Amino acid sequence: MQPEKGHKKSFKQRLVLKSSLAKEIVSEFLGTFIMIVLGCGSVAQAVLSRGHFGGIVTLNVGFAMSVVMAIYVTGGVSGGHINPAVSLAMCVFGRMKWSKFPFYVGAQFLGAFAGAATLFGVYYDAFVSFAGGKLLIVGENATAHIFATYPASYLSLTNAFADQVLSTMFLLIAVFAIFDSKNLGVPRGLEPIVVGLLIILLSGSLGMNSGCAMNPARDLSPRLFTALAGWGFEVFTVGNHFWWIPVVGPCVGAVLGGLIYVLFIEIHHQNPKSDFEAEQSEDKPEKYELSVVM
Repeated sequence: MQPEKGHKKSFKQRLVLKSSLAKEIVSEFLGTFIMIVLGCGSVAQAVLSRGHFGGIVTLNVGFAMSVVMAIYVTGGVSGGHINPAVSLAMCVFGRMKWSKFPFYVGAQFLGAFAGAATLFGVYYDAFVSFAGGKLLIVGENATAHIFATYPASYLSLTNAFADQVLSTMFLLIAVFAIFDSKNLGVPRGLEPIVVGLLIILLSGSLGMNSGCAMNPARDLSPRLFTALAGWGFEVFTVGNHFWWIPVVGPCVGAVLGGLIYVLFIEIHHQNPKSDFEAEQSEDKPEKYELSVVM
């Protein structure tokens, strides 16, 4: 019996990742994958059923809950960023080392691409039957917007950029507050729920112009997938080359939101001290108790 136990233990040890960075990378990949499959899945169900199995409410709630579930799955390992803009803000404000930034972002983009591919596979027959097998970007039978955001017909690039900066700014202000232990805070374990409510609020108040992406990985990777899967590279040219707006705008908005919270709230706490510095130790992996987003 002893050799068998030793063999089982050895096999398990071979599966366990030794590097804390590797664990965090896998975590971010999985979290972003979950968000895209379930979040974009709520859009797909509404669009492909022509509203019979979903609408604006199920779309907004579904995407928000996909973020909640993704954070619950990954939050204890990597912080559940699932968003390059959030990871950028974490680095800018000293809550994560810059050396980890490219690995987090790479995992997020790959997870989003894999999620889009998986969702397309799940609903492949529905896509084929929806518009006679045509994969359209614009018009009443368009399906590209299931995967990425596209601007309203009236929207200028300037307004679109301001829209993404503002929505992501509010996102990060609220997220910094949610995870600020010196503010009112949120009971431990309920933070993802509050983040989900925040996303519902943002989608319901600032989502009309272009869908309230607020996440470069959530938008760019699925858009690239659609370009390769049959919609064509016009997905990068429609809307006056709108594609870069949900990539650059959220990054600017995330840094601006973090800066506003730090300058207006965080530095005015009594005996301010970084939670990142307080939790860091030599014998334990770093954890980043700051999450999000769609």
